[in-house]
Amino acid sequence: MEKHKYLTRLLISAMLVLANVVTGADSTDGIHLQKITDRIYAVVGPFGNRSPENLGNNATFGFVVTDDGVVLVDPGGSFQGAAEIGALIGQVTDKPVKVVINSGGQDHRWLGNGYFKQRGARIIASAAAVADQRARLEEQMFMLGNLVGAKGMAGTEPVYADETYDDSMSFTLGGMTFELRMVGPAHTPGDSLVWIPQERVVFSGDVVYIGRMLGVMPHSRSSHWIEAFEAMASLEPLTIVPGHGPPADLARARADSLDYLVFLREKVGTFMENSGDITQIGTLDQSPFAHLVDYESLKGRNAQQVFQEMEWE
Repeated sequence: MEKHKYLTRLLISAMLVLANVVTGADSTDGIHLQKITDRIYAVVGPFGNRSPENLGNNATFGFVVTDDGVVLVDPGGSFQGAAEIGALIGQVTDKPVKVVINSGGQDHRWLGNGYFKQRGARIIASAAAVADQRARLEEQMFMLGNLVGAKGMAGTEPVYADETYDDSMSFTLGGMTFELRMVGPAHTPGDSLVWIPQERVVFSGDVVYIGRMLGVMPHSRSSHWIEAFEAMASLEPLTIVPGHGPPADLARARADSLDYLVFLREKVGTFMENSGDITQIGTLDQSPFAHLVDYESLKGRNAQQVFQEMEWE
C-alpha cells in the first residue's frame, strides 16, 4: 500500500513538473466575455497554465441566457474561479444560473460546481465524466494546490453532478433546447458536446482547441478523438465554442484540431512501421503545426502518448 501511494505521488509530481513547462500565453491574463449571439456568450480564458492569478480558469467556458435563467457550460477550476465566471455572467444578465453542464472530467470542467450548487443550480454531466472526475480527484487537487495555491483554492470541494446520462440527453429551459451528446473518450473519457440547435452553436469542450496545440494525455484516446470531432462536425455548426481558445468556425477547428490528430497518427504510424523506437519519437517533424501555442512543450509528449496508444491497437 505504501509503495502504491509513493508511486502515485511520483506520477502526480512528474505531471506537475510537465505542467509547469506548458506556459503558452501570459498566464496572468484573465477570463473575458465574447458575445456570439444575443443569448450565447463564450468566457475565454488564457492559454497559460493554471495560476494564482487565473484561479484554474485557463480554458474556455460559456453560457446561454434563456427566458427562465442561465445555462452554464463548465464552471471553472475552483470555487473562486467559478465566482469570477459568475461575475461575468452578472455583467450580461441578472437571471440566475439554473443549470451547469460539465463537458468532461478535466479540473476546469467541474471543480467550480460547488459555487453554483450553493446558489441552487442543477449539475449535469455524462456518467463517464463523473467516473473520471472521481478517479482523478486526488491528482487534480494536488496539482491545483501547487499551481493555484491554498489561497486560490480555498472553498473548493468536489461536487458531482446531480444528474448523469450515458450517451445523450436533452432538456428545454426558457424556450431553448439543449442537446448533450457524450462523444468520449477524446481528451478525457467523458467528453460531451452541448448543441444549441436553434442557434447552430456547439460547445465542444476539449474535443476542440483553437490556437493551442492539443494535449494528448494518458487518459486520452487519439483514435476516438477523431471520431468525436467528426460527430461534432456532422452537426454543421455555425460557431464552435472550444475547450481552449476563442470561438471559431468549423474550418478553423478542423485546421487546429482534427488535422493535427490525423497528421500525428499518420506520422507515428509510419515511424512504427519503420521500426522506430519510442526513445526517438521526439524527433518526429511536426513543424506544420509549429504556429500553435505550446507546440515546443507538447509535441514530443503527444507523439510519445500516441505511440504508446497505437502499440495496443
